[in-house]
Order: sequence, then structure tokens, then C-alpha cells
Amino acid sequence: MQASVRLDHQLLSFEGEHEVHAMLELSAPALPDGAARPPLRLALVLDRSGSMTGEKLAVAKRCAAWLVARLRPVDELALVDYDDRVRLLAPLAAVREGPLRAAIAGIHPGGSTNLSGGWLKGLEQLRGAPGDAPRKVLLLTDGLANVGVVDHGSLVGLAANAREAGVGTTTIGFGADFDEELLTAMSDAGGGKAHYAATPDEAPAIFADELEGLTRLAAQNVSVEIRPLAGVRMLEVLNDYPLVEVPGGVQVTIGDAYAGERRRVVFALQVPHLAALGVTPVAELVLRYVSMGESIEQHTVTIPIAANLVSAEEAAAAGPDLEVQEEVLVLKAARARDEAVRLADAGQHDAADRVMGEAAYDLRGHGLEDEAGALDELRELLPPAAYADPASKKRMHYESNLRKRRGKRER
Repeated sequence: MQASVRLDHQLLSFEGEHEVHAMLELSAPALPDGAARPPLRLALVLDRSGSMTGEKLAVAKRCAAWLVARLRPVDELALVDYDDRVRLLAPLAAVREGPLRAAIAGIHPGGSTNLSGGWLKGLEQLRGAPGDAPRKVLLLTDGLANVGVVDHGSLVGLAANAREAGVGTTTIGFGADFDEELLTAMSDAGGGKAHYAATPDEAPAIFADELEGLTRLAAQNVSVEIRPLAGVRMLEVLNDYPLVEVPGGVQVTIGDAYAGERRRVVFALQVPHLAALGVTPVAELVLRYVSMGESIEQHTVTIPIAANLVSAEEAAAAGPDLEVQEEVLVLKAARARDEAVRLADAGQHDAADRVMGEAAYDLRGHGLEDEAGALDELRELLPPAAYADPASKKRMHYESNLRKRRGKRER
């Protein structure tokens, strides 16, 4: 992976202290034509609770059959369904389309939602598989976890533990009644993606997107440690990635990276008054990832961050790095979405609209019209009548989650 880091202000006055934003940009190389990919090891976990009755379950079954038809014989798939009971319909094994299609056809709606049990059964199948290929649980649900483990913190912790053991989690939420905060938190902790299908018609495209990503997987378990040097203080990470304190700093868990994809991490540092001129180190980053492809290799890369201390006049004359500045604004706008949801949930719809309006104004002031327009569209969901539709809150939540992880839209 290619890695570079930039500050929003590369020239700093040596006469005072500064808050600076740094942006780490990671780029996964495109796959060469005809490149072989490692076999996939997947556990597809389907909700068959009573609320899935009808079109939702029918579409989920069609999507499962579509996935089976597009996997290769060297890929391995386990099939699990759950209501209040958990069933292993097919253990992890090389893909055989006929038996898997028959197992999918036999799925019928049942009772409650033992989400934890279904997910744990999928994890059980993958945990014993060799770790030299992508391993991922694909969890689909339309309801609330109301049987088994139901505590958010416990479920998110389980997903994080599984990721550390090399098994990722991707979630797909169906309809209007599932817990979007739980599903996005599980996928974030599990290093996977969080998908939202407001209607059954949207599910096939999600499965296609997920499979395409898996076939382009370039790196797994991507993380970066941010280590400020003596006197420099870490303030915050603007992205919403899982954070863990480590000796000398904090580790940011980024998850999977796909061929041709760009990922960014933006964070703020407090640089103290340094009575010196010239290039001065302020922090270092330690990038870790496992590259995928014909060979599976662990990589560790150390990236220094330095500021150039100059006179106050010279620092004032130098403009900011506009791309870093724009990324900061986009990530702050994502936080504004979260704050607007909190306010709207509390019945403060006018305050929620003001928060979003101010964020859109800031974006437009820096030429980010597409981002501002997206906020304006979401503002239409904030009035009480519109916000009463559960899909409104879910749309805002998933858009915020995507922006905090993926940053600015590609032009």
C-alpha cells in the first residue's frame, strides 16, 4: 500500500503553539489484469424471524442463491439461519451449488431474533478455517436482537475480538425495524462494511457490491498507530474508526482495503511552542496490514510527520493545504449529522435543522457544493412529519457512518 501524510499547515510559526490537522492517505494498488485472488471463506447468516415473512425473506433467499452461483468451487461457504433458534444449514465447505440452493430453498420464517446466536455460529465455522484467505461473516437482519446476547457493548466487543482473530463482519440491515446503531457498530468493530436496504429491491445491489469488494481485497487488518513525539499532544481522530490506546499513542483500526481504493485518516495534534527554526519532527505513524494476493504477508511501515517552523510573517503568508482542510470540513459535517439525529430524537427539530444548515454553509464556503447539497437533502428529513418515518433516521445514520469512514465524495 502507498501511504503519505500531509498537514493542513506545513509552515508553523516558531513563536507560538498550534493545533494542526494531519491527514494520512492510504492507496491500495489496482489489481493487475488476470491476477489470481485467494479463495474466499464466508459465513452467510440470514435472519428468518417472523418479521422477515413475505417479500423480505424471498429476496434474501434470492440474494443468497445469487451469491452461491457467483462463488468459485475453490471458495468456501457456510450457511446459517436463525430466529429464536439457530440452524447450521451447511457447514463451511467448498461451494457446491446444488446442495446449497436446496438448503436456501428450505428456509422458512419463524419466531424471535437470536442475532447473537446466528452470528456466533457463523464465526464458529470460520474460526477453525486456515487464515491465509479472507474470512468474513455476512450478517443480514431486519429486526432487533431480542434473544441471546442483546447488550450492544457485548456484541460489538465480540465482533472486535473476531476481527483480531482474522474474521471480519459485514452487516446488512433490512427495512425499518432493525437497530442501525448496533449493526454499524458491529461492522465498524469487525472491519467490514455496513449496508442499509430500505426496501427489498435494494438488497441485490448490496450483495453484488459486497462480493465485488471481496474479490478485490488488497489488504486486511489495516491499522495505524499515531504516536506524538515529546511535548506534542494528541487531540482527536475525526474519523469514526475504532480506537485503542497503545504505548505512546493510539491505534486506529481501519479494517479492509480494496484494490484501487483510497482511505484517509484525519487527526488533530497540539504542537507546543518550540524555540527553533526549521523542519521539526512532531509525530510518527506505524502502519500495519496484511497484504492479500498470491502471497499473504504482514507489513509494518513507519511514517514520520514533521512541521516546518518559520517566522510568524512567513507562516502567515503561506496558505493552508486545501485538500486537508476540505477533508476536515467533511468529517465535521458528518458529526453534524449525528448531532442533528440526537436533537431530532429529543424533539428539537428546529435545532437539528440549524446544526445541519450551519454545516452546509461551511461546506459551501469552501466550494464543497456536492457535500452541502447532500446535507440539504437530509435536512428535508428533519421536520417532525418526515422524521416520524424510521427510514429517515436510518438514512441519516448510514450516510454519517459512510462519510466518517470514507470522507469526501469522489468527483
